[in-house]
Amino acid sequence: MSLVSRLRAYAAEAFGLAERPEPIDDTHLAATALLVHVARVDGILATAESDRLARLVLGRYAPTPEAASALIARASAFDAETRDVASLVEMLPHAADAAERTRLLAMAWSVAGADGTVDEFEEALVWRLGRLLGLDEAAIGEARAEAAGRGEATA
Repeated sequence: MSLVSRLRAYAAEAFGLAERPEPIDDTHLAATALLVHVARVDGILATAESDRLARLVLGRYAPTPEAASALIARASAFDAETRDVASLVEMLPHAADAAERTRLLAMAWSVAGADGTVDEFEEALVWRLGRLLGLDEAAIGEARAEAAGRGEATA
């Protein structure tokens, strides 16, 4: 943290001024919180999972690495407050087409497999997430295959 950033943070704390975070789209926040939840479900947020999450969020939900980091930080806090995957899914637009829901699920498979293995907790969560997204078993398997086809998930 630079000296200027530390001074701003000190002044904000000393004078009760809160820094205003950039506005974040609720859909992007909910989708990123779902991915954070998948990354944390096994109790370990591996560096590979964190890196994969940042790479997936960048460009899709955030235009810059800084915006991606800020979105992931807010999504992490949001996930910690929510603790219910179904509530996060409900925040996603109901009008999202099957292809968009399948892409999100492929991203979840990708995060789950980023550390080289998809453990039973991750697998169960991603399958449940697929069902909550309204996808059938074939579409859930297709999303997993899509992530694996890009070398982003393991079987």
